[in-house]
Amino acid sequence: MEPLHPTPRAVSLPTPEARSGTPATPIGFNGDAALVERINDALPQTQCTRCGYPDCRAYARAVAQGHAGINQCPPGGAEGVQRLAAITQRPVLPLSPAHGEEGPRLTVWIDEEWCIGCTLCIKACPTDAIVGASKRMHTVIEPLCTGCERCLPVCPVDCIRTEPVSGALTGWAAWSADQAQMARNRYEKRSNRLSLEAREHQEKLIKKAEAKLNDLQSHSRITQPEALDTKRAIIEAALAKARMRQGQGRQHAPEPHNTPNNTPDTPPLRASGPTDR
Repeated sequence: MEPLHPTPRAVSLPTPEARSGTPATPIGFNGDAALVERINDALPQTQCTRCGYPDCRAYARAVAQGHAGINQCPPGGAEGVQRLAAITQRPVLPLSPAHGEEGPRLTVWIDEEWCIGCTLCIKACPTDAIVGASKRMHTVIEPLCTGCERCLPVCPVDCIRTEPVSGALTGWAAWSADQAQMARNRYEKRSNRLSLEAREHQEKLIKKAEAKLNDLQSHSRITQPEALDTKRAIIEAALAKARMRQGQGRQHAPEPHNTPNNTPDTPPLRASGPTDR
């Protein structure tokens, strides 16, 4: 039987300094885009938030800026720490126990007898691995599940279960580069979709408010001119703030990550559930 926590595989990511024989100088603490991208590429992309940041890219940015340690990613495990140490040229550290332990890869399944169709788990899933409709039974598409467990705390009836699927393999030994890339692709597409939906909803609200403003008297019970002017000023100020937020949202909208054409975005689907166990 293989040990639960096998010895991490050695990771060799030579730097120009190493190739030239010059002593390596620690890098990072600047957060430049190229370094953030290299760090993000080395993460397993489960989007579990156990590192303390909202997603893997945010953690990569924090590491590059020196705000986070290289040992805060339990899904990456000890090998993940080695990868980040090689990229940032910082010392290898034990995995931070405050952020969790290295373990086998998990997947989740939903107990169909208890599911009430609340859709909260669908909204929480970072890779759209849960499908269903309001007040209808939900199910998990197992190949798309990263085992992040973000669906567990939002379930009001505690009907979601976890199951190890990698045997004794842990960390990067239990999670391939193709799986990480697939998870990253799906998370970025989901983020872009949600951002677009939020902008479209905001645009509808702005247009509705503008229509009322153009004919405020017929849309209001107020008849006194002074009161109507006050109300018009309040609506105009609110619209100005909404337009400003809308412009800021467009400026900071996430961009999709370019991936090789041969990288699968969605593997063959298979729904998981108690009948598979």
